[in-house]
Amino acid sequence: MADDKKSSESNQRKRFELLYDLGCAFSSHIEIEELFPFVVNKCCEVFEAGGASILLLDEEAQELFFPYVAETDAEVSSSLRELRIPADKGIAGSVIQTGRGVRVDNVKDSSKFLSDVDETTGFETQNVICAPLNTHLGVIGVLQVLNRNQGDFTDDDLAFLEALAGSAAVAIENARLYATVRESEQMLRVEVGALRRDLAHRDRFADMVGSGPAMDEVFQLMESAAANPITVLIEGETGTGKELVARGIHRSSARAQAPFVAVNCAAVSETLLESELFGHKRGSFTGATQDHRGLFEAAQGGTVFLDEVGEMPTAMQAKLLRVLQEGEIVRVGESQPRQVDVRIVSATNRNLEEEVEAGNFREDLFYRLAVFPIAVPPLRERRLDIPALCDHFVSKHRESSGCTGITEEALAVLVEHDWPGNIRQLENEIERAAVIAGKANAIELRHLSPKVRGATAGADPVKMAEPSSAPASTSEPIPLREARASFEAAFIRQALQNNDRNVSRTARVLGLSRVMLQKKMKDYGLRQESGTQKAGGK
Repeated sequence: MADDKKSSESNQRKRFELLYDLGCAFSSHIEIEELFPFVVNKCCEVFEAGGASILLLDEEAQELFFPYVAETDAEVSSSLRELRIPADKGIAGSVIQTGRGVRVDNVKDSSKFLSDVDETTGFETQNVICAPLNTHLGVIGVLQVLNRNQGDFTDDDLAFLEALAGSAAVAIENARLYATVRESEQMLRVEVGALRRDLAHRDRFADMVGSGPAMDEVFQLMESAAANPITVLIEGETGTGKELVARGIHRSSARAQAPFVAVNCAAVSETLLESELFGHKRGSFTGATQDHRGLFEAAQGGTVFLDEVGEMPTAMQAKLLRVLQEGEIVRVGESQPRQVDVRIVSATNRNLEEEVEAGNFREDLFYRLAVFPIAVPPLRERRLDIPALCDHFVSKHRESSGCTGITEEALAVLVEHDWPGNIRQLENEIERAAVIAGKANAIELRHLSPKVRGATAGADPVKMAEPSSAPASTSEPIPLREARASFEAAFIRQALQNNDRNVSRTARVLGLSRVMLQKKMKDYGLRQESGTQKAGGK
């Protein structure tokens, strides 16, 4: 007797330990697709049984169904997935109705037993224990174990199954909630992505100023790049605003809430660039007094902008290629790779194809970086944007300088300049001139730098912009909007004259569509005249 009692206590303790272990295992399986087979397989193992199954309750239809089928026979599996049992029928149905577990030693003697499942699977059920899956929301289904390998199930088996079903029910409910949250998150990501793209389309990337055909193409490419996790290479001369393009893409992408990290590959020495990008381990080199996280880790989930990527040393190019191919980095002084989730946007003022041919840039890296190229035009190819850019920069620096605007004469000179330093040079020129002009004054020609003034020192202002159609005096500043409109009208009039009033040819020269040029001509009262018409109609 004492030995039997000791054996019973030992078995009970083992089951409690097993129940605890299974409860922990259940809670760690938050993927519903993983949870069901885990529960079924563990029940067969624990109870040394021929089969086990979970039936879940469809509350709306008041039917029980099999969420997971372990059958290897495709036809049987398909039949079981389609099988529906009324929630008030069968042994499982009685458990649903009462909320209490049952044990049936011989199912053929039970009036509640339904033979439909056996007929479908070819499985012969002999004995069964069945327990409810109870949650705070009520009974969500049943857990049943069939055909003990040796003998019948016991009351202890049923009690243990009921305890096990409690843990399994919580795990199933958590997995369902997790699946719902994950689905909601995915839907929100899609919605947010759509809203960001719509916002980008509406705002046209507010930090960037431009309205001509060349910039329209850039904006369209930016919108496409923002909507996809594609690797972007931004090409353009120094000062054209390549970083603004990169930031615009990032802010309109699904990664907008994560960091945007920029590094100029030409501004960091070769010895420090690897540490800057990938980080280093303490003691890996002189001065490395502590572990350092690199920019790729700092930008986790976001975007890394590699400016002047064409200046990157050859050794670093191979390591950057690994990031693009494998999505992993290795800190200096370590051998274990670390996974990173970043989008790489790079920029260059060099012709990388020529650099590849010259052997200065890896061909495989070039093709990885240049999946989606965006060419940013130089300022000299978008002169019609210069008045708007000047307006933008005057407003930007108005608080610090007090400058009120810019005269038409100064604006005309700025439009004619070639701007080798592009937009960055233009902003520097406007900021300098605004400071010289001082508070409550507009920028005049005399406020511009000698280099810019000298570019048009001998130019005929009538040929350049026909200022006779604009206010004659520049001593009394006019609003920039009026000056810009007056200048644009004169500029288009001169272009029409230079092209024999041929609208199609003039539109091509100005970088406008024919429809847009005709609209501007109508706005400014410019008639479309024949190039062969003589003065006085002769």
